[in-house]
Amino acid sequence: MKPATLRADVDVRTGGRFRISFTRDDGEYFEAGGIYREVMPNERLVFTWAWHSTPERESLVTITLKPDSAGTLMIFYHAQFFDETARDNHQRGWSSFFDKLEAFVA
Repeated sequence: MKPATLRADVDVRTGGRFRISFTRDDGEYFEAGGIYREVMPNERLVFTWAWHSTPERESLVTITLKPDSAGTLMIFYHAQFFDETARDNHQRGWSSFFDKLEAFVA
């Protein structure tokens, strides 16, 4: 079973909010959301990230896009984790997401 986004509500502008919900490979359901802190089209996106179940554990994601000889270089940085376990779990989750994204765009 592939993870499925069940719903994605996004308002991509500085101060806008997003909320996504999805199921993991094992069928477990998740919701996450946050606020866009900085939106610079084709350059930079900064937003908060928190799971619906633990909104007090907000972290910060920064995505920077730069022209590259092969196309576009994306620099992804997720910081301000509650603890090392949260950091490690997010690293596994994002790595899986980016593997799937790479396969999709290939």
